[in-house]
Amino acid sequence: MSQEMHRRDFLKRTALLATAAGITRLGAAEETPTVPKSATDKLNVGFIGAGGKAEGNLAGIGATGSNIVALCDIDSVRLAKSAANHKGAQTYTDFRKLLEQKDIDAIIVTTPDHTHAIAAMSAMKMGKHVYVEKPMCKDIFETRTLTEAARKFKLVTQMGNHGTASEYIRRQAEWVHSGAIGTVKEIHCWSDRPGNSWPQGMNRPVETPPVPANVAWDLWLGTAPERPYNPAYHPFKWRGFWDFGTGALGDMGCHIINYPFFTFRLPAPSSVECVGSEGLTAECPPKWSIIKYEFPASGDRPSTTLTWYDGGKKPELPKGIKKLTANGTIYVGDKGVICAPYDQPAELAGEPDNRGPKPSLPRSPGHYKEFVAACKGGSAPGANFDYAGPLTELVLMGNVAVRAGKKLEWDSANLKFTNAPEANQYLRREYRAGWAL
Repeated sequence: MSQEMHRRDFLKRTALLATAAGITRLGAAEETPTVPKSATDKLNVGFIGAGGKAEGNLAGIGATGSNIVALCDIDSVRLAKSAANHKGAQTYTDFRKLLEQKDIDAIIVTTPDHTHAIAAMSAMKMGKHVYVEKPMCKDIFETRTLTEAARKFKLVTQMGNHGTASEYIRRQAEWVHSGAIGTVKEIHCWSDRPGNSWPQGMNRPVETPPVPANVAWDLWLGTAPERPYNPAYHPFKWRGFWDFGTGALGDMGCHIINYPFFTFRLPAPSSVECVGSEGLTAECPPKWSIIKYEFPASGDRPSTTLTWYDGGKKPELPKGIKKLTANGTIYVGDKGVICAPYDQPAELAGEPDNRGPKPSLPRSPGHYKEFVAACKGGSAPGANFDYAGPLTELVLMGNVAVRAGKKLEWDSANLKFTNAPEANQYLRREYRAGWAL
């Protein structure tokens, strides 16, 4: 099919997404809150996780005029700091106690990855709308389960990949579908993480220092296997351990891969393979990896490959592009190349005038505004679980390929790898006794 027909189809489909609150995923039924608040009412919001990244979410939700009525954190120092800035909010150490607070309409989950699913599911079962930081879940089974639960409970959901609401993601999509580079069959995404952000490729720490008085260690572990406290995990570097985090892919893949995912509405991949890595251990993701996804043709979109690079690895510098930034995406078409630094304007190789095509997609009022408006009866946020679920599954599949050490053929409908049954162990983890999804 021609690029022009591809472009017209893209514009026709995305025109259906124009809403007051943002953009919903193609083919996804728009969910209506069970008991929507009036558009003039203030939303009462509780936070599971009150320090670190949660500080940005507190500011973002607060800027919408919502009431912050509850705060929870296993670290009493972080909790006290946030509580001092939000007078009147009830405070908790155990998120299960917070969820019992009757006046809460919506929950923001900003915890280590291994707590995302259990906190979000618990909130949905109690009828509360949920916003969950990226990645949506720690493993693919959790992700599929939450995606289906959101449809069942008819609640508002959103994942915290802010780029879905950005101008940059729309400009990339508009530029690619303008026909400027022809038909795209090859995409490259890269990140400088982990780099200086946190270490990977390690073994388990052997030191067992005492648990600090301000940390509720057993609650921090939550669903994860029991192990002694170590400052290598809390408050931040947990991301580089399999039991708690999802490495560079889980951190930045949900941001960067989101751009081509949005642009092409990528289907589930047919296969995924780690084509190179260094430093993989039983405890941690590797120091760097290169992962290749293959997508089957879908409608007017031809078969496509997407290659992910992290830990400082990058794709080859395209002709006409001066340099590659720390994080970004390259679209390779049969007529040219677009290089898109993450969260920055894109660049057409060899083109001195990079203004791009005329805007054609509906714009978002803002990431947090989408969520709050939806909780008051508006349209589903752009990064709702019908959109964020498949994206998260795609991202996490790369980590399975890293651990499996071979090319994996994916059966999305049945949630399994067909050529490597041994890899299916990484799709679902066992929760510690006392915890259940």
